[in-house]
Amino acid sequence: MWEGDPTIWGRHAPNLFPIVGRLKGDRYKYRDKTYFMTQHGFARDNAFELVEHTETTARLRLVDSPETRSIYPFRFQFDVVYRLTDQDTLGIAYAVTNTDTHDIYFSVGGHPAFKVPLAEFNEYYINVDPQRIYPTAQLVGPYLDNNIEDSYDAREPLQLDRNDYRDDAKILRTDGNPTTLVLSKKTASHGVTMHVQNAKYVGIWTPYAKGAPFICMEPWWGIADTVDADSNIEHKYAINRLAPAQTFTGSYSISFF
Repeated sequence: MWEGDPTIWGRHAPNLFPIVGRLKGDRYKYRDKTYFMTQHGFARDNAFELVEHTETTARLRLVDSPETRSIYPFRFQFDVVYRLTDQDTLGIAYAVTNTDTHDIYFSVGGHPAFKVPLAEFNEYYINVDPQRIYPTAQLVGPYLDNNIEDSYDAREPLQLDRNDYRDDAKILRTDGNPTTLVLSKKTASHGVTMHVQNAKYVGIWTPYAKGAPFICMEPWWGIADTVDADSNIEHKYAINRLAPAQTFTGSYSISFF
């Protein structure tokens, strides 16, 4: 995993909630009131409570507070469960529970970063399974433009190239289907495998301008605002809507070989 050098990118594997990507103008509306929230939401900068701990499992929890409700007017419980399923595999599961009296709206996602030696960046490949042609989500600046149609041919390995990330992430539309990504050199016996269970999107990203020695493979249940978004969170593209007392789940795993 990337060590989080703050001069390049000071994070390791943040959990994104209650938005993924950027809102137009860093703001949204709910019931005629405007709220401000920066890219990827507030969860990654908040302290979670450890509510369960065994030799192989840790359950971390974030719940709403007066501070969160000032920028996100919903009551919620957000659990992140880390589970060692064997000596080489870490499972990450998300559970969002609506503890409010009305529907809540949210996105959630993972953002793990994996080290790739700087001098060897373009010697690494990502293999995607199923090996098929994936429609891609196209960003114009930080926002999604659904009028631009493009695709990624995963029938061949994706060779890492910094120029692919000049304008931000490469985003595959996986539409909730199980998807596997394998990061390694073409002839290497070591690498990283990510199994994504039910995410709507998988983003692949590195900060182009900084020549960073890492690549992120990111399962997302949600995405940035569209270029023509009206900023009403109830209308937000790909937003998750959850009824009172209901729980949303999503998961992925990381294996090292």
